[in-house]
Amino acid sequence: MQVKAVARNVGVSPKKIRLVLQQLPGRSTTEILARLRHMPSPHARVVAKVVRSAVANAENNYQIDPRYLRVIAAYAGDAPVVKRWRARPRGRASPILKRRSHVTIVVEEVGG
Repeated sequence: MQVKAVARNVGVSPKKIRLVLQQLPGRSTTEILARLRHMPSPHARVVAKVVRSAVANAENNYQIDPRYLRVIAAYAGDAPVVKRWRARPRGRASPILKRRSHVTIVVEEVGG
């Protein structure tokens, strides 16, 4: 059975968080959490939180043993972009786009 967890409006651009997410599919959740703990990216903390949430969803809602969970999909989509403006020379302005993302982790029971 597939179980998912979603973190919405995370203050990280999807492009940056996908660098962390591309290493997850196919691995067990315990291995992923160990890898994320030692990853140099500050965004690994957000991803670890979503992985722990997916494990908790599987354990509490479907009584699946967390030892047998494996991540089968991890992706980040665009969230609403916050738009700001920076003053430029000669009375002009240039946009600043503060991108946000929705992070989704899907886990599935393997073996057990």
